[in-house]
Amino acid sequence: MYNGQCQSLTKAGLQVLEPGTEAYTEREASYFSRSSQLKPICYVQPRDAAEVASALAILVKDTTCNFAIRSGGHMVWAGANNSPLVDNGVTIDLGLMNQTEYDTERKIAKIGSGARWADVYRSLEPFKVTVAGGRASSVGVGGFLTGGGNNFFSTKYGFGCDNVVNFEVVLASGKVVNANAKENPNLFKALKGGSGNFGIVTRFDMRAIEGVTSLWGGAVVYPADDATTSQHIAAFTNWVRDAHAYPAGTIVPFWAYTPAAGEIQILWMTADTSGRDWASTPAYDEFRAIEPRLAVHLRHDSLRNMTKSFDQPGDLYHVWCTMTFKNDARVMRRAVDMHAALIAQWKAEVASDPDFTNYLIFQPMPRVVFERAAEQGGNVLGMDPERLGGADAVLIQVQMWINTPELEAKARELITKFRLELQQYSVEAGAGVDWEYINYADHTQDPIRTYGAANVAFMREVSAKYDPEQVFQKRARAGFKLPE
Repeated sequence: MYNGQCQSLTKAGLQVLEPGTEAYTEREASYFSRSSQLKPICYVQPRDAAEVASALAILVKDTTCNFAIRSGGHMVWAGANNSPLVDNGVTIDLGLMNQTEYDTERKIAKIGSGARWADVYRSLEPFKVTVAGGRASSVGVGGFLTGGGNNFFSTKYGFGCDNVVNFEVVLASGKVVNANAKENPNLFKALKGGSGNFGIVTRFDMRAIEGVTSLWGGAVVYPADDATTSQHIAAFTNWVRDAHAYPAGTIVPFWAYTPAAGEIQILWMTADTSGRDWASTPAYDEFRAIEPRLAVHLRHDSLRNMTKSFDQPGDLYHVWCTMTFKNDARVMRRAVDMHAALIAQWKAEVASDPDFTNYLIFQPMPRVVFERAAEQGGNVLGMDPERLGGADAVLIQVQMWINTPELEAKARELITKFRLELQQYSVEAGAGVDWEYINYADHTQDPIRTYGAANVAFMREVSAKYDPEQVFQKRARAGFKLPE
């Protein structure tokens, strides 16, 4: 069925993809997770901010339908970035707005919201500059930056959103505005972590990073025996503690179960923005001393190529969740032990799914990252250094990839239980941090609430000012909404 709202969008001269067409089918299949393939009543694909404004005007003023907003389509849970057919909704797909221009005089990259980071890095390579963008090439720009944007440069420059100097935004009224430190400064701050709650960002102007032409990095794989696990936990907690002293590097360890290995293995991934390798940089000495190594995949390469190697396979059902704790080896060890039990339980109870993949990922969140945010005018993420009480933090992400929606429901049940039990343990250990990174959160979580009461109140004020009819709270059904 091709409804009136889609006909109105077509009559306005907008590009609309109808169900049953090859273009619609291809676009639906291009979502990273099958969980997000919800079959909207149609896709509308604006080419610029004016067409976004036209599409919004039609949907808001002339129809009662709900809508969703898609940038790269990488968020995995159903309803994050697409409208379900049963909701009779339209998805505003920003994929055609994928251009990147570089202003050599101002040293600013102007990036379309529908671009993916591989596109951005490719466009900037001739100028020998880059930006604080995604670490996987297929991730979309829009969701990444409005959700914060953890990146290879976080310790040195803060989150990706902290490196945005201007947002071009289409408001619910159809008005196109700029939000920066001088124009609409409250909206500017709210967009740095506030997700799609205030309007549709059509362009991000980002501060360029000069002099980074080659990175060193890749992955190393180890057995997950008790001794090796203990060495990795000690090395990683020390790395997080000392991250402020070596901001060029990052270490992200995984305890990974893959069908190819048939067992849990430890791997860590790195990308050193200085280009120095681990033999010439003492910061890596503890990791370099860990033996045995099952595989070593380290090299010098461009940022674009490095992010390609960090991509993960799509076209499966995905369940992700996240939590944060103070840098504490006890919590890390408990997480690893609980992860091993989760894998054993899944293998015992779901014998019909031998091809599942599960990652337990630890990411550094040293307090210096949040100090960098404050230096750039602040964001609404709520992770101020004072909140950590002088401590550093660690961000956990659990990822599970399965083959059917029935298995997705079972995986969500187990992973939610894992998260809640580990959070409780971290609180009891005196290492709890009530903060959830929105770009990794599951729909069972409430990440914006964890930004803190003051930030939530601020965002509600901004929402009331720029969206008085609350269109993005009531009719933009996708994504996380502002708490009541």
